[in-house]
Amino acid sequence: MPAKLSVNLNAIAMLRNRRDLPWPSVTGIGRIALAAGAHGLTVHPRPDERHTRNSDLPEIRALIDDEFPKAEFNIEGYPTEEFLALVEKHQPEQVTLVPDDPAQATSDHGWDFAGQAAFLMPIVKRLKKGGFRVSLFSDPDPEGVSAARDTGADRIELYTGPYGGYHSDSAKASKELERLGKTADAAFVAGLQVNAGHDLVVNNLPALVKRIPALAEVSIGHGLTADALEYGMAGTVGRFLKACGW
Repeated sequence: MPAKLSVNLNAIAMLRNRRDLPWPSVTGIGRIALAAGAHGLTVHPRPDERHTRNSDLPEIRALIDDEFPKAEFNIEGYPTEEFLALVEKHQPEQVTLVPDDPAQATSDHGWDFAGQAAFLMPIVKRLKKGGFRVSLFSDPDPEGVSAARDTGADRIELYTGPYGGYHSDSAKASKELERLGKTADAAFVAGLQVNAGHDLVVNNLPALVKRIPALAEVSIGHGLTADALEYGMAGTVGRFLKACGW
């Protein structure tokens, strides 16, 4: 089965937040994406609410429950107690833990799984006990996969930022793609499923899903939102689904 597409709504929320107005509607755009075939919605609620606001979460949860019950809600973020409380309140199907500092513009590196195991293990255990699938943001590093598995997580999410950043250099992109592929290979051997996200676009997705045919999910926000300015959200979701192999 091709990789599922989860649409990250943070860029939509950031545009809305430029004015004290209700548009663009985060939930409304999410509805368009799901109706066009997206498999889920992703948000990254930061403490300063500069992107998704906490008040968006119950509306997205209700949208999925009431209109798209087969879709998934993915909440990602750094696991503070406040973040964990949001997760437990709004009950996403998947929680993606990222090692961001709250001041970061966006996620730009994965966990040090061995060095931060003592921190991650009780958090993963708590989330798993709550019934959530847990994914951990990961650099392309095959050597770190066994430590990721030992945290108890279900999946890793490959950080594809450098791969996307080499959009004008095919040789470097190919080298980075192989690093991602080898990390995924090691993850599958370890019994982990694999997601991917960051700076993925229609042009670089086909090579990624060809190299990692068992890729479970891609979470895409910035590139997809930029594409939607030209093709509309429904048309863009169709383009990204096709790039994933649907």
